[in-house]
Amino acid sequence: MATAATAVYVHAPFCARRCFYCDFAVKVGRIGDLPGWLDALEAELRQVAVDPLLNLAPRLETLYVGGGTPSLLGPEAMAGLAGLLGVERLSDPGLEWTAEANPESFTPEVARAWAEAGVNRVSLGTQTFHAPALRWMGRLHGPDGTLRAVREARAAGITNLSVDLIFGLPEHLGRDWRDDLERALALDVPHVSLYGLTVEEATPLGRRVREGRERAVDEGRYEEEFLLAADMLTGAGYEHYEVSNFAWPGRASRHNSIYWSGAPYLGLGNGAHSYAPPVRRWNLKEWDDYSRVMRHGGSAEAERERLGEDALRLERIWLDLRTTRGVDVTVLPPSARVLTDRWRAEGLAVEEAGRVTLSRRGWLLLDRLALDLDHASG
Repeated sequence: MATAATAVYVHAPFCARRCFYCDFAVKVGRIGDLPGWLDALEAELRQVAVDPLLNLAPRLETLYVGGGTPSLLGPEAMAGLAGLLGVERLSDPGLEWTAEANPESFTPEVARAWAEAGVNRVSLGTQTFHAPALRWMGRLHGPDGTLRAVREARAAGITNLSVDLIFGLPEHLGRDWRDDLERALALDVPHVSLYGLTVEEATPLGRRVREGRERAVDEGRYEEEFLLAADMLTGAGYEHYEVSNFAWPGRASRHNSIYWSGAPYLGLGNGAHSYAPPVRRWNLKEWDDYSRVMRHGGSAEAERERLGEDALRLERIWLDLRTTRGVDVTVLPPSARVLTDRWRAEGLAVEEAGRVTLSRRGWLLLDRLALDLDHASG
């Protein structure tokens, strides 16, 4: 019997420009292909309806439309998506419906139409308020773009807002990270997500680093900026509930929390991932491939994997360590307890009520610590 997913991610791949550092599944163009997007999703939903592994629950708890730039699809996009998913499926009064937007394409018309369709949470791709850094990244909005977008969202009745900020930018840009954080705090939004700059091989940034025309991220600067952000945001009343995420009490992202819990979720659209434990699968990455296959009745799925016992254990450890939920140490073998005791002695973790949670400095070493604990637990 298929698992019924109550959490759904929908990918909107369209971007007006690919950012300098971006390695996501995006399709560059001046505007998004709304008719093509809806047609492709409708075809995939027909496949999902008869999928023996994973399909849609009668009512959703969370719906997340990410990208790409969903706001590039215009005002009618979310109403169109709601029509495909069905009114009853979106009728839960507690539904968290998030849509991502870039400030330059989040117009008053988009804000009003999205709110009318049922969107009640918007995540804004701010990245920075520093004009030279925005130009370097290839962003199309200016330093004041996010402030305008926040005003438009609130005017439309959407008050559950999140902003994304990126840290670890090259020093030569002259970006003042403290100033960025202060400007983000001045927005008074319930949620802030942090992303450290990473150098992906296939991106323009990756090529510049290989050619010696740009320097890789300095680890010391990366750590310093992460810790400064954690201090300032928690000092302002935000809870640091996951390695990269901060929220007012009660305003954590419910959709992303489902990912971190290991619960099932369904992904629709090119490049989207789905999970029905212990099986993970993912769709064709490129929009052109995905949309062509959908037009001709083929399968959206690119590949899948069944996680074995060892892989499931490592993933569970990694997911638990990245949140304030932490790891249940009462079930760990003695060799693993020796390790977590050492973490506490080194200031990398704290223990409370039988669970070990990483400190901020521990979170900076998350991947390594998860592997160490997995090895000690195996």
